[in-house]
Amino acid sequence: MPRAADLRHSSGKPGTPLISLVVPCHNEAPALDRFHRAVAPVLDSIADARFEIVCVNDGSTDATLDTLLALRRADARIRVIDFTRNFGKEAALSAGIDEALGDAVIPIDADLQDPPALIPVMIERWRHGAEVVLAKRTNRASDSFAKRVAAGLYYRIHNHLSEVKLPENVGDFRLIDRRVVTALKRMPERHRFMKGLFAWVGFRTEIVEYVREPRSAGESKFSGWRLWNFALEGITSFSTVPLRCWTYIGVSLALLSLAYGSYITLRTIIHGVDVPGYASLLVGMLFLGGIQLVGIGVVGEYVGRIYYESKGRPLYLVRRRYQSSVKVSHLPTHAGARMHRHLHETGATLPSPRKAMRTQANGGKSFAARAHRFISR
Repeated sequence: MPRAADLRHSSGKPGTPLISLVVPCHNEAPALDRFHRAVAPVLDSIADARFEIVCVNDGSTDATLDTLLALRRADARIRVIDFTRNFGKEAALSAGIDEALGDAVIPIDADLQDPPALIPVMIERWRHGAEVVLAKRTNRASDSFAKRVAAGLYYRIHNHLSEVKLPENVGDFRLIDRRVVTALKRMPERHRFMKGLFAWVGFRTEIVEYVREPRSAGESKFSGWRLWNFALEGITSFSTVPLRCWTYIGVSLALLSLAYGSYITLRTIIHGVDVPGYASLLVGMLFLGGIQLVGIGVVGEYVGRIYYESKGRPLYLVRRRYQSSVKVSHLPTHAGARMHRHLHETGATLPSPRKAMRTQANGGKSFAARAHRFISR
């Protein structure tokens, strides 16, 4: 295994790393105080790393935003990204990853089902060379029997149909290196299945196991119907096998129809014309009609995805970012080191915000203007 220092320096991390926690929030006001009380001591206990907590308010209708802003006033590490409306958890997770500045990023839910105590273990694995550290549930004892059966069936079906294999009992709780973040940000999909995207990019992966706890407060936002649609989203995002299956079904039905037609023709020639069986004819028509409608529905799933992707709409819209201005010294080491080095070599300085805006308005492409836009984004 490569030495941690060598690996971290090879990715441009010579100093104390910055770790970003990404927390999607939709109507999580009852859970946020408990979440912060649980996370803050864990982060404080890790002396050789710096942290930021990127909270994405996904169109909450309760006091989530007010609670986040109150926590931000008490903890300068918290940044709040406020959506214009509810865009869904996948969009909120993508936004948090896009906004995160860290050398490594850890998505985590606010309901404390994912234990913050696992964060130091994940960081330690990352320091020793892992680019992805998955948090895997040891069991699903906290889930209902129906949900356990459905989850197991889904993983088997998805991994059988798709070339992208999903690790079983692994959610969004994981650590991903900056390289992985860069790869994810290059993906243009608007309909996102983040578990699949995490698996698709690959990279050196390690697994740590944990026991999933009950929710600390609030209720799950995923009903049975939403989970069903989420499962369809995952399969249609990473496999065209359902389309191919309907090709095989169509060919099989055509061959059966040809064989049955040949049988009817021969029987009529040999035995004469029979009285038609209206019941069997009606059943056959209804069966074939149902098969056709299901096939059209499968095709429609893919056509719908093409339709939405072709519009090119943004994945999410941000109403406001609540964050303090970032100084060069506070940037993550992979960005701050490069900027410090360039400033030292060229003698350039960062301009005031007004001067940078004037430079940009005049079409200027100076390093100072680009640097200021990067820092204040």
